[in-house]
Amino acid sequence: MTPTIEISDELAARLDAHLEEDESCEEFITELVSLYETGGTLLQEGYSE
Repeated sequence: MTPTIEISDELAARLDAHLEEDESCEEFITELVSLYETGGTLLQEGYSE
């Protein structure tokens, strides 16, 4: 059984804005988690530590 998470309409719209053509939200989130797990940096423009 696959767990289901609920997100707000606003967050769903934000995710949709970043999807590539024919990419699902699940694929996009999987890619983000993979980047995070491998120590990839998820930086916003203009942000640095």
